[in-house]
Amino acid sequence: MHVIKHFITITSHRVKVMNMCFKCGLIWRGITHDLSKYSPKEFIEGAKYYVGKYSPISECKRKTGKSEAWLHHKGRNPHHPEYWVDKEGPVMMPYSYVVESICDRIAAGKTYKKDKFDQTAPLQYWYDHIDFSPVHEKTAKFYEQVLTDLARHGEKYILNKKYMKKTYQEICGTLKRK
Repeated sequence: MHVIKHFITITSHRVKVMNMCFKCGLIWRGITHDLSKYSPKEFIEGAKYYVGKYSPISECKRKTGKSEAWLHHKGRNPHHPEYWVDKEGPVMMPYSYVVESICDRIAAGKTYKKDKFDQTAPLQYWYDHIDFSPVHEKTAKFYEQVLTDLARHGEKYILNKKYMKKTYQEICGTLKRK
């Protein structure tokens, strides 16, 4: 059980997401990002399956075939595309959650890859994992555009309110906020 290492990892990740969300004008989303990871349901499993190089959720799934922490987490955190699936299929993610999600993806790469992280990693991760859960077509287009622009132009180019709002409106048609 790696309680302290897990605590440091999730807190470091949260701080990275918070800073990125702030750059995009999402103060509340940044402050409240991933608070459920400190709940007993998520924290205990995370500490038990902590590996440091990738998510303990992945390690738990690898060893047991499921993750109770993930089921808890995705149902309480609307920045995950899996949250936005109902019985008819995927629903378009509102602006603030999809932007938070992109910040989350970048921060996860930095947290686990550390010095090996580069700006193309989030786009590659997106393509490697796109088949694992349904995502609304417009939400997927927004992800791909932003992550492609990240790979081509870097964080300074994408991590700002003007770029995010303009790109979301062009692809999704409306600035659907939540």
